[in-house]
Amino acid sequence: MSGLLSLLDDVAAIAKLAAAQIDDIAAKATKTGAKVAGSVIDDAAKAGAKSAGVVIDDAAVTPKYVQGLPAAREIPIVAQIARASLFNKLCILLPIAMILDATAPWLLIPLLILGGAYLCFEGAEKILHLILPANHSKNDAGAADPEHLERTRVSGAIKTDFILSAEIMTIAMSEIEADSLWVTGVVLAVVAIGITALVYGSVMILVKADDVGLKLSQIGRLAFTRALGRGIVKAMPGFMALISTIGTAAMLWVGGSIIIHELKVMGLGTPAHLVDAVAEHAAQVVSFATALVHWVVKAGLDGLFGLLTGIVLVPFVEFIAMPVIGKFRRTDSSL
Repeated sequence: MSGLLSLLDDVAAIAKLAAAQIDDIAAKATKTGAKVAGSVIDDAAKAGAKSAGVVIDDAAVTPKYVQGLPAAREIPIVAQIARASLFNKLCILLPIAMILDATAPWLLIPLLILGGAYLCFEGAEKILHLILPANHSKNDAGAADPEHLERTRVSGAIKTDFILSAEIMTIAMSEIEADSLWVTGVVLAVVAIGITALVYGSVMILVKADDVGLKLSQIGRLAFTRALGRGIVKAMPGFMALISTIGTAAMLWVGGSIIIHELKVMGLGTPAHLVDAVAEHAAQVVSFATALVHWVVKAGLDGLFGLLTGIVLVPFVEFIAMPVIGKFRRTDSSL
């Protein structure tokens, strides 16, 4: 009997030891999971903030694709573009980004410079079109077939979004500091879903705001409500122009800062040192808000660098690159 009790005591001791080990494992797993989750959230937040310029421009560009189309088709069209955008980010760009991160991480710097150059080109082209007005857009407003017009608009929007999404994912990957490839993938997925929801949720609000304002001005029971509706209708064109202006400035700032930073990483640090020196001097001149002055001057110089880079690229793209691409397309179509 005493032998049986001793055996039961041993079994109980082993059970206690196992339970203690399980508790330690659970605690470590919880701590590790919390650390990973915190890292994912932190990296996703930094990546999203760094991509702000592209996000603003994406939100500013998309509403033009529903202009001239029936109001009832606005939300379905935006939803269609959003689904394609999410598919492109998660099913095409994310796997490509993970493969590059695992096999050829050295390609990240050239891709970032290429993406930054694209942003500079886009921003400079918009400014040049304002200074030198010309009919650069296709006249599809009078198309006889609304369905064909809608398909053309959606196709154009998806192509533009794909380029912007590629830049967003590249910028996001450059900001991720995770040690694990899978954590990198999770962060990229969080960024892709979050930015797509933010952009196209905002676009849906923007494209329907004037309709909501018009409805308020017509059925509002209070004079204040009707006045608010009329104010929304009047304010939307100016508000959209403001968003477009902010998006253009943000593209030049982000594009310029990316190129300057990556050139410094490659050992060509003169532009970065010059920008930092001027910003530091400007901050020392003032006696208040020195950090804000430093940031504003640095962002302004980054944007100026981006504008100058874009101005150089515009003639190259329009008179050399695009004709060559068009020639290859005609050759492929004739085969």
